[in-house]
Amino acid sequence: EVQLVESGGGLVQPGGSLRLSCAASGFIFQLYSMKWVRQAPDKGLEWVSEITNGGSTTYADSVKGRFTISRDNAKNTLYLQMNSLKPEDTAVYYCAVRVRGTSTQGQGTQVTVSS
Repeated sequence: EVQLVESGGGLVQPGGSLRLSCAASGFIFQLYSMKWVRQAPDKGLEWVSEITNGGSTTYADSVKGRFTISRDNAKNTLYLQMNSLKPEDTAVYYCAVRVRGTSTQGQGTQVTVSS
């Protein structure tokens, strides 16, 4: 069973930083692209970033230059380093993977950017 568990969210002031982690299990982590998505209050899911199994990365324009996605295949863990956070980054952040045609995301971790 594919399982994803996010952690690292919290309350941070504008301009601050957080690092999110996503612990993966139930599949061969190193073989799959992984992504981060987020959902702000009263809004739909928004794609944030993706990293391929080869380490290539892509970002939404809204986070480019501020967020960095990475992965540690030895630890089966995905990361999202978030710098220069803005109030509009407030959302529940989810990691997600598509394995054998089925998409799975974790339970999410709340990120709140507020003074």
